[in-house]
Amino acid sequence: MPPAADTSSTFQVTIEPSQRTYTVSADETLLAGGIRAGINMAYGCKDGACGSCKCKKLSGSVVHSAHQAKALSEDEEAQGLVLTCCATPTSDVVLESRQVTAQGAYPIKKMPTRINLMEKKSADVIRLLLQLPASEPFPYHAGQYIEFLLPNGVRRSYSMANAPQTLANMLELHIRHMPGGLFTDQVFGTLKERDILRIEGPYGSFYLREDSTKPMIFLASGTGFAPIKALIEHMQRTHITRPVTFYWGGRRPADLYMMDWVNAKLAEMPHLRFVPVVSDALPEDDWHGRTGFVHQAVLQDVPDLSGYQVYACGAPVVVASAQRDYLLAGLPADEFYADAFTSEADKALTATLI
Repeated sequence: MPPAADTSSTFQVTIEPSQRTYTVSADETLLAGGIRAGINMAYGCKDGACGSCKCKKLSGSVVHSAHQAKALSEDEEAQGLVLTCCATPTSDVVLESRQVTAQGAYPIKKMPTRINLMEKKSADVIRLLLQLPASEPFPYHAGQYIEFLLPNGVRRSYSMANAPQTLANMLELHIRHMPGGLFTDQVFGTLKERDILRIEGPYGSFYLREDSTKPMIFLASGTGFAPIKALIEHMQRTHITRPVTFYWGGRRPADLYMMDWVNAKLAEMPHLRFVPVVSDALPEDDWHGRTGFVHQAVLQDVPDLSGYQVYACGAPVVVASAQRDYLLAGLPADEFYADAFTSEADKALTATLI
């Protein structure tokens, strides 16, 4: 293990092939320094649980804090891969991250929001509309997320389900009830319209790469639909007509909680195709559509993914399985974009790995 650096030290981080550089202190993660500098690196949970920020270290040395093996295994670390959300530098570092763009990231802001609407979409999903301050713009990429700033430094992350400017100065979120969850118990219990919540964002590197003409696969499980909905709205608003097939999976048909919205978009967007998949339908559901695991339905339809881009959102097990199997089906590694909805249970597991 490399020696610990003096925490007063600062080091330079260089990103290849873009050759963008920034400075990071010895007690700051590579990701935190990049976000602060406006470098648009790939990341998801920021807690060492999802693996979205994993990239190749070309030179230099780092020390990793606690993280999950599914995010970065010992073999991967030995091969020079790093989790930028958990890695602090002990020297200057050169990273390879092909998702870094020349365009700077949108500024991260803190602001109050007011609950404008709470609409129950299923037994365990609420559609939340948040009114933003009229005096302060909040630019973001469709697919990014915000964090709620709760008492005692607690944060909870949710993706925007609307593309920018599709709602008048509002954000749409889809929140699934996790019984015993600090925030979701409030949403399904005590929160009410007109209540004030504080948010920070935008965060995340999940957004449409518009410099490609490849056909796309959108993959969602459960409320992973939220950022996919934002991507579809963005495509419609900006007249992007690349072919896209959207696979949405749930255990029961009720988990596909905005089918009316999807069907309306199918009528408006001829380049959009939709495949709903249910894994555990009961006889009373009267389900006659596709069954099984949603990520496998993609491979049944498209066994060779070498010419595609994939955007995957939802439970970490779905995203990880899709990435593993799609790379085996020929998908280029740098054409898989993901937002794993890491739960607090996942993060708690990470916190025990010290």
